[in-house]
Amino acid sequence: MDFIYTIITFVIILVLLLVVIFLALMLKLYAGKDIRNPQYSPVAGTVFHQLFYYNRLHDYMTDLGRRHRTFRLLAPDQSELYTTDVQNIEHVLKTSFSKYSKGETNVNIITDLFGQGIFAADGVKWRKQRKFASHEFSTGVLRDFSCAIFRKNAAKLVKTVSEFSLAGMAFDIQDLLMRCALQSIFKVGFGVDLNCLEGSGEKEKTFIKAFDDSNALTYWRYVDPTWQLKRFFNVGSEASLKKNIKIMQDYVQNLISEKREQSELQHNANEKEDMLSRFLLESKKDPENMNDQYLMDLILNFIIAGKDSTANTLSWFFYEVCKNPIVQERILQEIREVLGSKYDESSIEDFVETISDEILEKMHYLHAALSETLRLYPAVPLNGRCAEEDDILPDGYKLKKGDGVYYLAYAMGRMPYIWGDGAEVFRPERWLNSDGIFMPESPFKFIAFHAGPRICLGKDFAYRQMKILTIALLRFLQFKLADEKENVTYRTMFTLHINGGLHLRAVQRPA
Repeated sequence: MDFIYTIITFVIILVLLLVVIFLALMLKLYAGKDIRNPQYSPVAGTVFHQLFYYNRLHDYMTDLGRRHRTFRLLAPDQSELYTTDVQNIEHVLKTSFSKYSKGETNVNIITDLFGQGIFAADGVKWRKQRKFASHEFSTGVLRDFSCAIFRKNAAKLVKTVSEFSLAGMAFDIQDLLMRCALQSIFKVGFGVDLNCLEGSGEKEKTFIKAFDDSNALTYWRYVDPTWQLKRFFNVGSEASLKKNIKIMQDYVQNLISEKREQSELQHNANEKEDMLSRFLLESKKDPENMNDQYLMDLILNFIIAGKDSTANTLSWFFYEVCKNPIVQERILQEIREVLGSKYDESSIEDFVETISDEILEKMHYLHAALSETLRLYPAVPLNGRCAEEDDILPDGYKLKKGDGVYYLAYAMGRMPYIWGDGAEVFRPERWLNSDGIFMPESPFKFIAFHAGPRICLGKDFAYRQMKILTIALLRFLQFKLADEKENVTYRTMFTLHINGGLHLRAVQRPA
């Protein structure tokens, strides 16, 4: 009997403890948040509500955005504001840029993955990296070198897809695009040939998987209230994240060591074409601050920018042009018209060599189709900042120091008040004037490349790579979905991957 009483007592204490913890959490969530004060944005729930909708998180946030252009989800220590209001976004990202930072909460979550790289850095560290990266992206050497790599890898990708086509096999275009983009960023950024499209080695395959899984596991922290406890005890998702980050860091550390050895042996001009070689030269001026950890953080940040952005966008692009074959044919027609006699080059290598900057600038409809893809499927679907002081947004809502302010890029593309009726329809023509010329939108409305002082430096590079790959693929192949009934959706992570890949079939076009 004593044993039974002991068990009952233990259960009662445990239940009471859980009730106390729950009440303490509720008090922390709701106390001092001015919930009924109309000067603050309406409350649509708590951050923990996102757990129930995690697999369709961006659609859930879109539904909330349709009800309120600006709303709050309550967190234990602050409010998290989410907005689709273009004026609010300009205020946070440009007008009052100095009043906002990454914020302690965001930095704690992302530092294990991004380190002190440009995506996680603020203040002096960010300005220093931004200045250096801005100079790198503005050099003609990097532009010419990258274009040559993009054309070379486009030819390889066409050949790989052609093999599937001739065999009558379906293939995962997202996987191929990811490998192609990774191959390009490693060559342009670090001077390394991965040969991903020819069948990369086990180390590269392991690295790619560890990279994508780390992306998803880190993003999970935003809705997991126990992530810090799991990290402390090294269990569950945090144990997996730690293991994957170790794989990534070991791979990159080996890359840096090999590149440093090559740099000591080689003294010709070509070694300075890739960015890592120039990073290493720069690090000699400041070896204490630009150490191997600093270089590793830079590299991992460039990889996520160079691999995921273009590969994700092109995956969604092919999804949409397969659903809209008229768009696919119109792009092909533009390729014919712009390239003229060059279109008839039967050799894949000879054809891609004709794709110059002059050709790319004339591809207005293709540029519109890619922009329309980014409007509906932004590479980073949700992003934001943290208030460093009390502020009032242009829509009149107040926020307190420490509150997060997030802009919903995915939801914005689906808002009729921003894009008009039919906002959810894929329609490249919305970007063209009556003469068929591409007309850009405000970066605070079309937020796919961020905006303000932190606007993406690689925007032009991304468009250039996507256009070269698209022109090459559509010139030689016609695409359709392998299964028209397949439910295509995203995997919830920092970047908008298609969950499970995108399976297509391709048919050879006449030479």
